[in-house]
Amino acid sequence: MTTTFIAAAEAADETPSPLGLHISELIFCLVIFAILFFMIRKFVVPNFEKAYAARAEAIEGGMDEANKAQREAEALKAEYTAQLSEARHEAARIREEAKEQGAQIIAEMRGQAQAEADRITSTARTQIEAERTQAFQQLKGEVGTVATQLAGRIVGESLDDDALQRRTVERFIAELEESAN
Repeated sequence: MTTTFIAAAEAADETPSPLGLHISELIFCLVIFAILFFMIRKFVVPNFEKAYAARAEAIEGGMDEANKAQREAEALKAEYTAQLSEARHEAARIREEAKEQGAQIIAEMRGQAQAEADRITSTARTQIEAERTQAFQQLKGEVGTVATQLAGRIVGESLDDDALQRRTVERFIAELEESAN
């Protein structure tokens, strides 16, 4: 058994171990690693740094622009609010002026209507008085004629004398007016 163990150990020395490294392979890997490290540091890292710096600058510029836009928006909002408040005050003032003008127009229209009503009433009274006077004159003439005829029949003689007829009629009407009052 011991011979088989020794033979196995000798056979193990001849097959390379997967964990075993040779010096030449180690040196070759270190040189390749150093070259790759140098190339990445020389060409790739500066490009990444430039891209990072550009991105950071763009973000900062965007933030500055956003802050500026926000300040402008706040200023515009304040201006809009001030204009809106001023417009509301102006609208309230215009409403008040319109109410005052409306009240003044209504008062003027009432005055004009009252004056027109007074004028119409005065004209109507004048017309009624004129018609009453005319009717009274016609009635007076007719009553005088009828009274003269009636008096002539009662007395039995004709009252053709105009002066006598007029005096009789006037006396009769005066008596009627006295009895009416």
